[in-house]
Amino acid sequence: MGIRFDVIKVCQHTGARAGVLTTPHGFVPTPVFMPVGTLATVKTMTPEELVEVGARIILSNTYHLYLRPGHELIAEAGGLHRFMHWDGPVLTDSGGFQVFSLGDFRELSDDGVTFRSHIDGSSHFFSPEKATEIQMALGSDIAMAFDECPPYPCTWEEARRAVERTNRWAERCLKAHRGNGQVMFGIVQGSAYRDLREASARAITSLDFPGYAVGGLSVGEPKPLMYETLDYTVPLLPAEKPRYLMGVGSPDCLVEGVLRGIDMFDCVLPTRIARNGTVLTSRGKLVVRNAEYARDFRPLDPQCGCYTCRHYTRAYVRHLIKCNEILGLRLTTIHNLHFLISLMDDVRQAILDDRLPEFAKEFLAGYEGEEVLREDCRIETNGRNKKR
Repeated sequence: MGIRFDVIKVCQHTGARAGVLTTPHGFVPTPVFMPVGTLATVKTMTPEELVEVGARIILSNTYHLYLRPGHELIAEAGGLHRFMHWDGPVLTDSGGFQVFSLGDFRELSDDGVTFRSHIDGSSHFFSPEKATEIQMALGSDIAMAFDECPPYPCTWEEARRAVERTNRWAERCLKAHRGNGQVMFGIVQGSAYRDLREASARAITSLDFPGYAVGGLSVGEPKPLMYETLDYTVPLLPAEKPRYLMGVGSPDCLVEGVLRGIDMFDCVLPTRIARNGTVLTSRGKLVVRNAEYARDFRPLDPQCGCYTCRHYTRAYVRHLIKCNEILGLRLTTIHNLHFLISLMDDVRQAILDDRLPEFAKEFLAGYEGEEVLREDCRIETNGRNKKR
């Protein structure tokens, strides 16, 4: 079956799109935020709870599932959907970022990457063909091409080499990929160099992937630079296909990304900061574990209708977190995921109602975004590779 992407409405002022992504496991209204389930689980959440907070599609990771429990075991179990009891769509990251973030623990060549496991130090090799093989075994709805994600900052020459390798690897991934309902997205690289982004976009779109991702952002660059890069990169991507900004999840960045024509986002930020006692609200972050909330009997966010905010107070959630009770982490996670998913729903409705510029202006003016929300992170792990 593959996927189908229909653009329902385009904002005439910004180019933002409201669409529908149809997959073998259901349809996804866009723009959409995808919770990250790195190891075949969104931390602390059951699949039923993900449905309750409004999740339509989740992301899992090739690198981590390859190491444990192994893609062969997951294939034997009937694929990732059946293994984790999730009936909705799944997108799998190729593992490229995780491998490259291992630094001294990997060796790069045109053939692929030799790396040492962050778990036990054992040696492994990922090629474009191997990353594709693993994702086919996992059975995700959307697989990602194996790419090289350069760090920020990097030199123009380093970024150029990464672009050229990413382009060659994309071709190899497509040749190795056999669908069975699964499709593969290509990834545009180029760091913050406009000429390289343009060259990468031309090369990757010429391969006619069903969808395209903008990679290599949210890796430490200032937000204005990310927005500038999107301003000249997104228009180079086909208007009729979905556009995915990898590793971005702070509320202000989500809104800014949609304004620039992005349809899909993912990040571990909402679940990671939830476990640190931090929640997202319409006015910015709130560190509920702080002493000032010990006798605060209001919801985490009075404007939120999630399960946590309907039933529990800041004082109670703080008590749970300070006592290291698992329920506290579950309640903050429920809230954070609900907040971001609902924000995307509100943005989509604003596009449909021809009021996106007004909505975005009001939200961004009221949102007291802080750099702590820019975790530059992508994958949930206790290993060395924690950032995206």
